[in-house]
Amino acid sequence: MGLPLAGLFSLEGRVAVVTGGSSGLGRTIALTLAEAGAHITLVARDRARLEEAAAAVEALGRRAAWLEADMADTTRLPEVARQAAAALGAPDIVVHAAGINRRPPLDALTPEDWDVTLAVNLTAPHRLSQAFAPAMVARGWGRFIHLASLQSVRALGNSGAYGVSKAGIAQLARVQAEAWSRHGVNSNAIAPGFFPTPLTRAVFDDPARAAALAARTMIGRNGALEDIRGAALFLASRASDYVTGQLLFVDGGFSAG
Repeated sequence: MGLPLAGLFSLEGRVAVVTGGSSGLGRTIALTLAEAGAHITLVARDRARLEEAAAAVEALGRRAAWLEADMADTTRLPEVARQAAAALGAPDIVVHAAGINRRPPLDALTPEDWDVTLAVNLTAPHRLSQAFAPAMVARGWGRFIHLASLQSVRALGNSGAYGVSKAGIAQLARVQAEAWSRHGVNSNAIAPGFFPTPLTRAVFDDPARAAALAARTMIGRNGALEDIRGAALFLASRASDYVTGQLLFVDGGFSAG
C-alpha cells in the first residue's frame, strides 16, 4: 500500500523557503509546513514581522531562518536565492506567497505600477524557482507552490496588472511542471478566494463589499486563514506525488458559480 497515511503528509526533515512568509497566507502556510515537520526559511521585507514569524516556527520545534528582501528588486534575486539556500540548506519546498496589488483603474495604471507588479508577482517566482530547481532535480524530489488568484481566470475591477500577473502564475506552474516533474519536482498553484490579509485590506475595510463577496461563494463566507492549511500541506507533501501543473481553487466555490 505504499507509505502509511501519516507518512504521506509528513514533512519531517524537509526544508522549505516561503516568500511573503512574514504575514497573511504566507505566514499561515509557513507555520503549517513547520507543524508538519519542515524547517523554514522566511523571505519578506518587514524585519519585525520576519523575526516574529521565525519565533513562531521555532516554538513549533523547528529551525527557522529569515532573509529581508524585496522581490521587486529583481537584480538581487540571484543573491536572495543563494542566501536562502545557505541558511538551512537547499530547499525541498518553495512557496511563492509574496505579492503586491496596486488598484488604480486600468487607464490610470502607470508603467511603474505595471513593472513592479509583474516583478514581484511573476518575475521573482520564475527566477527563484529557476535557481532552486537544479538541486531539487539532482535529489529527485521537490515542490513549488505558487499563490495564484481568482484573477488567474477572471477579471475584477481596478486590478489589471495583478490579474495579468496571476494568470501568468497559473501558466508558470504548468511550464515548470512540464520541465521538471519527470525528475520528481512538482509545481502547482493555489488560487485563494477572498481571505483577510494585508493584500486584501481594501476589501475587508468595507463591510458591505466583504459581505457581497461572501454571498457569491457557495459556502456563504469569505476565507479564514486556516482554510489554506490543508491545500498547502497536500501540495507540499508526498500526498501530491501524482499532482502537478494544477491550479487548485480554495475559494468556497466562488469560481464555480
